Amino acid sequence: MGQYIAPLRDMQFVLHELLHVEDALKQMPKHAEVDADIINQVLEEGGKFASEVLFPLNHSGDREGCHLDKETHVVTMPKGFKEAYDKYVEAGWPSLSCDPGYGGQGLPIVLNNSFIEMLNSANQAWTMYPGLSHGAYECLHAHGTTEQKTLYLPKLVSGEWTGTMCLTEAHCGTDLGLLRSKAEPQADGSCKISGGKIFISAGEHEMSANIIHLVLARLPDAPSGTKGISLFLVPKFIPNADGTPGKRNAIFCGAIEEKMGIHGNSTCQLNLDGATGWLIGEPNKGLNAMFVMMNVARLGVGMQSLGLTEVAYQNALVYAKDRLQMRSLSGPKASDKPADPIIVHPDVRRMLLTAKAYAEGGRAFSSYVALQIDKELNHPDEAVRKDAADEVALLTPIIKAFLTDNGWTATSEAMQVYGGHGYIAEWGMEQYVRDARINMIYEGTNTIQSLDLLGRKVLMDNGAKLRKFGAKVQAFVEENGLDEALSEFVTPLADLGDKVTKLTMEIGMKAFQNPDEVGAAAVPYLRIVGHMVFAYFFAQMAKIALEKQDCGDNFYKAKLATARFYFARLLPETAMLICQARSGSANLMALDADLF
Repeated sequence: MGQYIAPLRDMQFVLHELLHVEDALKQMPKHAEVDADIINQVLEEGGKFASEVLFPLNHSGDREGCHLDKETHVVTMPKGFKEAYDKYVEAGWPSLSCDPGYGGQGLPIVLNNSFIEMLNSANQAWTMYPGLSHGAYECLHAHGTTEQKTLYLPKLVSGEWTGTMCLTEAHCGTDLGLLRSKAEPQADGSCKISGGKIFISAGEHEMSANIIHLVLARLPDAPSGTKGISLFLVPKFIPNADGTPGKRNAIFCGAIEEKMGIHGNSTCQLNLDGATGWLIGEPNKGLNAMFVMMNVARLGVGMQSLGLTEVAYQNALVYAKDRLQMRSLSGPKASDKPADPIIVHPDVRRMLLTAKAYAEGGRAFSSYVALQIDKELNHPDEAVRKDAADEVALLTPIIKAFLTDNGWTATSEAMQVYGGHGYIAEWGMEQYVRDARINMIYEGTNTIQSLDLLGRKVLMDNGAKLRKFGAKVQAFVEENGLDEALSEFVTPLADLGDKVTKLTMEIGMKAFQNPDEVGAAAVPYLRIVGHMVFAYFFAQMAKIALEKQDCGDNFYKAKLATARFYFARLLPETAMLICQARSGSANLMALDADLF
C-alpha cells in the first residue's frame, strides 16, 4: 500500500537555510534555547512515528471506517487507531508546543507545524483527532476562566482528553447567525444546552477518556445573528471534584456522516438534550472566542492538504520510475527493458513536478506563517508582534484555500500518473483524492476564505496589511533585481507584484459602486495573491540553490529545477485569473435565477 518517508531534508532546508529559524527563535526568550539540533531531532522522531505507526493504518482505516451502536451511542474506531493514539500520548507528542504551565513542552509552533504535516501525510483521518484537540486547547488557553484552564488544559495538553468544535447546524451551514441551539442558565452558574450539531469531526470515540466539546449556542434574549452567539464548554463526562471523568453528559452521537473520504474519522451528528455546559468568555461574544480555534483549524486544514500533496507525490514518483510503458519519444532510455519507465514521458513529469512544486512551495509558505505566529505570541518587541499578527491575519485564509486547492490538483495529478491503477483502491491513490476534497470545504469553504481575504483583510483596511507583505516582496526584488542569474525569478515576481497592486485598487473602486464585485472577484483574487506568495518563496529558494548548486549536493539542483518549473508552468495561471477577476459581476448576476 505504498510508502511514506518524511521529507526531512526539505524541511531542514526550509527551516534552517530559508527561514533561519534558529536565529529568529533566539530573539524570543521563550524559545532562545531551541537550536537546530533540537529541531532536527524532533523532526526525525516525528517522521518515524508518522511512517512506522500511522501510515500502516491509513488504508485499512479508510476501508474499515467508524461504526455507531445506536443503542449505546458507542462509536467503534478502525483497528489500531486507539493503540496508535496511546503511543502518541506516551511519547508526549500532544504537548509539543503547549504552555509548560499546563504540562506542555513549550516548543515553537513552527516546529510543531512540520510535525503536523508529517502526521497528515501518514494518516489525515487519524490526525484530525488530536488536531482538533489542539484547537480546543488554544481557545481555552485564550478565553477560559482560571478554573476552566486549571481543570481542562492539563488533560488536553497530555492527550488524556480530546476536544472538538461544534459550530454548524443542519439548516445554517456557514451562516452561523442562523443557529438555533439554546443555552438556559442554571442557579449553579452552568447552563443547559439543547440543540443539534452536524459535521462534528472526532465527535464521538473511545480513544480518550473524555471529550471536551466547544459548543456555540444562544442565551435567552440574545440578539439575533452572530452578535447573539455564546460559546460553551460541554464535556462528554462531567468531571468529578478530583478531575476524573464523572457522570455522562447529555450529549450523544445520533449518526455518523456517510462521507466521500476521511472514513477513519468519526464525523458525527451530535444531539444535546439539556447537556450541562459552562460559558467560555463573555456572553454573546462566542464567535470571537471560537475564532481562535477556527484560525488554528484553518492552518491545520492547509497542513492536511500539504501532507496529502507530499505523500501522493512520493508514491506517484516511485510508480513512475518503476512502471514500464511505451518508449520515449526521443528514443529508448532503458534499452535493456521491453519499454521505458513512464517517468521519461514529458507529461508524466509535468504531473509529478506539479505535485512536487505545490508541496515544496506550501512547505515554505506554511512554515513562514507558523514562524510569524511564534513572533506574534512571543517576540519581546511590540512592533514586531503587531507586524507578525497582521501577516498571520492576511495569510491564514491563503494557507487554507490556496494549499487545499493545490492539494486537490496535486493528488488528482498523482493519481493520473498511475493510469487505470490510480482509480483502483488497492493502490491507495484514490483515497488521497477523496480525502483531499473535503479540505476545500470545511473550516469555511474556499470561497468564504477568499471573501475573508479580499473583503476583510485587504479592502477593509485599505490594503494596509497587503502593502506590508508587498514591501517584503519589493525589498527582495530591489536587492536582487540586477542579478542576471536570478532574473528568471525576480522579473516575473516583480511583474506580478505590480499587477496585484493595480488589481486590488481596481476591485476596490468597483466595490464602492457594487458590493457584488467583491464576491465575483474573490476566488481568482486569492489564487493570484497565493501565487505571488509562492513566487516570493520560490525566488528566495532559487537564490539559495543557485549559490549552492555546485557544492556536490544534488538537492540544490533539484530545488532549482523545481523553481524553474513553477515559474514556467504554474505561475502563468495568474494571467487567466487576472482576466477572470477583472471581468466583473455582470456576467454572473445578469441571468435571472428562473432562467438557469
